[in-house]
Amino acid sequence: MTEAVPAARAPSQDGLPAPRRYWAAATLLCGISLTVLDTTIVNVALPTIAANLGQPASRMVWVVNSYSLTIVMFLLLMAAVAERLGFKRLFTFGVVAFMLSSLGCALSTALWQLNLARVCQGVGAATLMCMFGGMVRNIYPSRHLGRGVSLNATVVALMSVLGPSIGSLIVSVASWRWIFAVNVPVSLVLLAGIRTLPDVPRIKGPIDVPSALVSMAAMAAFIIGVDDLTENFPKALLLIAAAVALARVLVRRANGQQAPLVPIDLLRIKPLGFAVAASVFTFAAQTAAYVSLPFYFLHELGREQWQLGMLMAAWPVGTAAIAVLAGRLADRYSAALLSGLGAGAMAIALIGVALLPHGASNTSVMGVMFLAGLGFGFFQTPNNRAMLGAAPLERSGAVGGVQSTTRVFGQSLGTALVAVAYGLHIAHGSTMALILAAFCAMLAVGVNTVRSAKLSVL
Repeated sequence: MTEAVPAARAPSQDGLPAPRRYWAAATLLCGISLTVLDTTIVNVALPTIAANLGQPASRMVWVVNSYSLTIVMFLLLMAAVAERLGFKRLFTFGVVAFMLSSLGCALSTALWQLNLARVCQGVGAATLMCMFGGMVRNIYPSRHLGRGVSLNATVVALMSVLGPSIGSLIVSVASWRWIFAVNVPVSLVLLAGIRTLPDVPRIKGPIDVPSALVSMAAMAAFIIGVDDLTENFPKALLLIAAAVALARVLVRRANGQQAPLVPIDLLRIKPLGFAVAASVFTFAAQTAAYVSLPFYFLHELGREQWQLGMLMAAWPVGTAAIAVLAGRLADRYSAALLSGLGAGAMAIALIGVALLPHGASNTSVMGVMFLAGLGFGFFQTPNNRAMLGAAPLERSGAVGGVQSTTRVFGQSLGTALVAVAYGLHIAHGSTMALILAAFCAMLAVGVNTVRSAKLSVL
């Protein structure tokens, strides 16, 4: 099998010079905003879309699933393609694909057309998302890498809060089609900014097509299996087992390759490997909490439906509030120390939420949620900085794919934990899910403790 090798290139500078760095950062943050908004803005419009297209609510889930599943399947493949064809070229493809498919969503007159357009939109989103981490690595000098990661985290948190509100506003004053059409002008702005992005080093060598196909099948089997845990357990178990078997095939194929599609070579770098493990547990904790908290607020704390948005928003507000400080500290102090403190605060907050009495005030609930967001933000920025900074510059594309795939895998694990919690304790499943989320956060603390001990002796 032909191995990929780094392409010949001039020695690269450490980040971009100002003012190009600022324009490149603005372009990157615009791209992040676009993809994050599209994962949060659509959900609020689903009832309106269902009524307009004459479809039952049960069938609308695929408007969301077709998009998210496509992203998962294409992340590693697009990261490998970006490493070989160049970030600017792939970024352009991603923006154009996202823009045209958004227009296709807006013009759809049947559910199958909308779902097909959402699949194409997912390909564009995966193309962009797999490069965000690598772009940060090449835009900012090493001494400011933490600040760059913190800006990304701030934008993600803010867009997570604003997305549902923006979606509700659009649907209340215009057709649901503008939920998708609004992406077109933003995409045009992105296209204008691509020239400011860094020239990321490329590698030579063919794409491992068989590994790409196996990777896509493994991701699809795992995600669908997790989704089916509560509906069809035997089928879910079979799909998850198939995903594990396919993953073993990928690992065997990756051994001996210099730049494999599944970047086993990067996971052998100890700081990066620890960061990946900690990230899986923390995103599992976050997702398990996010999925279960609305049910917990409604059924355990007796809150009204209209209060959920306010209570849930306290978490991303906390993440946004701490992100810049976490970024500055990440450039000066150990990621293991900072991430461990963040995961610990998150675990304490999740336990605090689970122990809230029925009559707890909304202020108390939001205070604990804010602490959970602070902990998550304090974990995320130093950990992502450690992950991105540990990889060689020429593997920026691969490490971006690792970062995105790790997040998605952790989120899927968190979803599975919620299903397990309800299976174990149906009457108080949401409380059990919060306890499992806190346990995952404590596992992240454990990973950071071992990371601190292991890396301090190297």
